[in-house]
Amino acid sequence: MEQVGDLGMDGAAIMGLGIAELASAIARREVTALAATEASLTALAAWQPATNAMARPRAEAAREAASAVDAAIAAGRKLGPLAGVPMAHKDMYYRAGEVAECGAKVRRGFVPDVTSTALARLDEAGSVQTAALNMAEFAFNPTGHNDHTGHVRNPWNGAHITGGSSSGSGAAVAARATFAALGSDTGGSIRLPAAICGVTGLKPTWGLASRHGAMPLSASLDTVGPLTRSVHDCALVTQAIAGADPNDPDAADRPVPDYLATIDAGAKGLVIGIEKRFLWDGIEPEVEAILEEALSAWRAAGATIVEVEAPGLAELRALVGTIMFAEAGTLHGTWLRERADDYTPVVRARLESGLAIPAATYLDALRARAPVTQAFCDAVFSRCDALFAPVLLFPVPTIAESDVRAEGGARWSSAIPRNTRIFNYLGLPGLSLPSGFTRNGLPCGHQLIGRPFDEATLFRAGHAFQRVTDHHLKAPRLSVQALPSPHA
Repeated sequence: MEQVGDLGMDGAAIMGLGIAELASAIARREVTALAATEASLTALAAWQPATNAMARPRAEAAREAASAVDAAIAAGRKLGPLAGVPMAHKDMYYRAGEVAECGAKVRRGFVPDVTSTALARLDEAGSVQTAALNMAEFAFNPTGHNDHTGHVRNPWNGAHITGGSSSGSGAAVAARATFAALGSDTGGSIRLPAAICGVTGLKPTWGLASRHGAMPLSASLDTVGPLTRSVHDCALVTQAIAGADPNDPDAADRPVPDYLATIDAGAKGLVIGIEKRFLWDGIEPEVEAILEEALSAWRAAGATIVEVEAPGLAELRALVGTIMFAEAGTLHGTWLRERADDYTPVVRARLESGLAIPAATYLDALRARAPVTQAFCDAVFSRCDALFAPVLLFPVPTIAESDVRAEGGARWSSAIPRNTRIFNYLGLPGLSLPSGFTRNGLPCGHQLIGRPFDEATLFRAGHAFQRVTDHHLKAPRLSVQALPSPHA
């Protein structure tokens, strides 16, 4: 591979760095931002036939942005903490004047006139967007299937799902083709692909980061957050995008803490809770064994593990479903009437079911949210600092078996987000961490749920876990074997 940068570091070596390492090397002019961008563009293109992660590259725009970073550094100007770091983002984050299709035929060729706050803040921090990434249609499918754009394939094994809806984000980060990717999480769409692809992902507290200029699905549940290779990287990106925004009234007007100030404090003194009555109910033995090993790693890191009770979790599934489907159906009402055939049947059916939810049922679910959340926090966080929970209760399924058209395929749409959606209803932050691999060679992950706006504790705890484990350091290898068409 062509040598780049003053240190003679090749593209593979550049892509092996962490975000802080790369930003520091670029700032010291040991590696150029342009070299890092070329390395990411090369990796994205190399992995594209195997994963179908990219919706569209932004090669020329990325090169121009990277060259501007290098010029600014050469001129001695002070830049942001992510200066020159290549990132690629889910194809639902609007950039004025550029196509954003949201994985949907309905949005084919759509060009917004606004730039999302999250992208603008990453731009301000100096990062370089190299591509838009494929996603589930309108972010409304937990498996990641998409007949419009072709299914995104898991880089660990292309026959398996990535999880959705941030499917391209999970695949691209896992493949080490980008350093970070924005996703969105309405019912698990960051934590699911993070766990299924073996990367780190944060669903922040509802309101921590602005949703302005990001495709909406369910305003009461939508969150904006990153998928990264490590907790440290996750904290850096979250730091950049968090905070109040006059363009989003739901973005909380509160100071954003310095997440790196406490990230190295370790797990000693932290209490991790586990709730097995609901969250572990039905777990398959090999997944349970991996998560028990993860709990042992938490103990080794210095944390105390305690069992907790959280009554009413089963009932939360109905409440979150009511809000999600009612809001999504209403949002799409005009298109459903005028362009119904432009939706895939499964997404259309899910959206239309939301139109049948009575207003009183929807309002009751909204009214219950605050007291239910308070009761949950009182019961759980009076006993622990964070709640440990499985993401999936079973090994990652294949694309074929989880297709809704396959026999038994429809069950996966509820089974996959079973343990994630409930925390969207509660509005709590959730950090997904790689935990190991099942016998089929696919990743397995767990999530840490924290108190509202206490992402700092999740980052501290997760970083401590990653100091005593190496799951997050493992990466898939690109196979030269021909894979089926992404539309297969």
